[in-house]
Amino acid sequence: MTGTPEIRVLYNEAEISTRVDAVAEAIAKDKPTNLLVVAILKGSFMFAADLARALHKVGVAPEMEFLHLSSYGSGTVSSGEVKVLRDIESDVEGRDVVLVDDILESGRTLLFARNMIAARGAKSVRVAALLDKPMNRVAEIDADYIGFDCPDKFVVGYGMDMGHAWRQLPFIGYVPQEGDDT
Repeated sequence: MTGTPEIRVLYNEAEISTRVDAVAEAIAKDKPTNLLVVAILKGSFMFAADLARALHKVGVAPEMEFLHLSSYGSGTVSSGEVKVLRDIESDVEGRDVVLVDDILESGRTLLFARNMIAARGAKSVRVAALLDKPMNRVAEIDADYIGFDCPDKFVVGYGMDMGHAWRQLPFIGYVPQEGDDT
């Protein structure tokens, strides 16, 4: 077999849009003050951008920051060691902070980020994860806002990649493995 592998749609554009709007509404319902939304790069960039626009639609005007963390390197399995590649510049003292990530899987990266931001004096640090994959969790962390529960598949698209490929897809998909029937 040569060429590009088949990618099956897990969540389409309309489903993603509906869930992003629901996450924005849930955040707004919590009435955050002086909200700082921190996108965990790279995978969350599409979700974070759409979430910022959805927050605007529900009357929330957050400031945006970007935190680039890595625990994967070039592989597809977390190394377990989290590295800060780019830190945020904003002062978080006394602020409500929402960390935005593409997927909460092992939990190591988000726990590291949450603890780091909390230690800097944030009033609250909540987590918005587009996908929640609790079956692979090794760290004690849960998302406060969840887009979708994710099956145990390696997902791509909507900002998420495999070896830097497929981030641009407007949907969330997966490459089927032997035995996949869906």
